[in-house]
Amino acid sequence: MIYVIIILIIIVALVAAGVVMYNGLVKQRNTVQEAWHQIDVELTRRHDLIPNLVETVKGYAQHEAKTLDDVIAARGAAVNTHGSPDQAAQAAAAEGELTQALGRLISVTEAYPDLKSNQNYQQLMGELSATEDRIANARRYYNACVSTLNSKVDSIPTKFFAGPAGVTKAEYYEADEATKGAPQVNMTNTQAPSVSFDAPQSQQRPYNEQPQLPPSQMPYPTQGGQLNTFQAPGQQGYGVEYPEQRK
Repeated sequence: MIYVIIILIIIVALVAAGVVMYNGLVKQRNTVQEAWHQIDVELTRRHDLIPNLVETVKGYAQHEAKTLDDVIAARGAAVNTHGSPDQAAQAAAAEGELTQALGRLISVTEAYPDLKSNQNYQQLMGELSATEDRIANARRYYNACVSTLNSKVDSIPTKFFAGPAGVTKAEYYEADEATKGAPQVNMTNTQAPSVSFDAPQSQQRPYNEQPQLPPSQMPYPTQGGQLNTFQAPGQQGYGVEYPEQRK
């Protein structure tokens, strides 16, 4: 009788462990999906800002039609590629192309000092900077969640429950190789943002380092920072560097 009880206890323990691992996989998959939704929200905001930026530049730089058309085309491609974690790699590539197009657009503004000093232009660039900063936070958080999920799917014994739970490995949101090493662009107008494609090392964090707050709870940067567009391995976009960080 004692052996039967022991066997029953073992069976119950195994079933309980299986349920815990099953639920853990499902929960982590849902966390990845929620993290991706945050990226999607911020990318949508980025896409909504670009048409206004293009129109503002067009008013001062009518001879830059090709550059403006490239931005519009890249934005259209980016809008059509993001929607779910299954499209993370494709979305990252499209957003990388958009980042390059935006970099070229920003670089041509050096020839238009009136544009750089335009209040509407500066406001749009500030809003874009804040959005890109949140995209970077959301991307780090998402990739950290993906790392946790993929580790669970690859690890024993949780991998045996991944199939029954319908959980598979998720894609990282990484920069496309074609967008790495973009040229550095500096705007000399003191009233306009200073732009660079190289993020300071202090601003770069590995994917397995999760932010203390979810991206949705992180505040937009306040005024007074220096805008930096950057393209580091696995990272792309804009960031804000404040004076106290440059000391």
